[in-house]
Amino acid sequence: MDLFSDNGINLLPTDGIVNYFGKIMSNQEADFFYSCLLDSIAWKYDEAIIFGKRILTKREVAWYGESNFKYTYSGTTKYALPWTRELVELRILAEEKTGEQYNSCLLNLYHNGDEGMAWHSDGEKDLKKEGAIASLTLGAERKFSFKHKESKVTVSLILEHGSLLVMKGTTQTYWLHRLPPSKLITRPRINLTFRTIVSIP
Repeated sequence: MDLFSDNGINLLPTDGIVNYFGKIMSNQEADFFYSCLLDSIAWKYDEAIIFGKRILTKREVAWYGESNFKYTYSGTTKYALPWTRELVELRILAEEKTGEQYNSCLLNLYHNGDEGMAWHSDGEKDLKKEGAIASLTLGAERKFSFKHKESKVTVSLILEHGSLLVMKGTTQTYWLHRLPPSKLITRPRINLTFRTIVSIP
């Protein structure tokens, strides 16, 4: 099932809430933030432990927050860097649009369509339970999909340059999500996921 939605409409048929706000800034603003983040963020190749072996992923990541937050996923632990001015501006914009508050941001840099993210849910113990996760897209437009863990029903949409999506409620409990790879995508995409961390080191 492919759905395109205005803000306020839940894309999921049951067991969770996903709102797509579409483009929340002009192309000029989105281009500015895209170029700025591409050059200024402390990008590093992500690490994951798979079958007991530590590997580096093709995509690059960065972790920022209002405190030296600890965040553990895929068997690795990251400590948040201090907010940059641009990240604060984008966090405030996401908070105004979603009516939620966030204290950290995990950024992913996908260099092209060969890089994606497999089915998963964001249920790490460091995250606020059933808290909102706001996902901001800059750069290449990419397909984004959800799959119910039991019924296997799927919901997909295209995330536009400068667009915002929010997942909240029981979404992470009942749904998986992924960024499927595509040979047609040649441009990079920056994804910012604003989150609320509850455990402080």
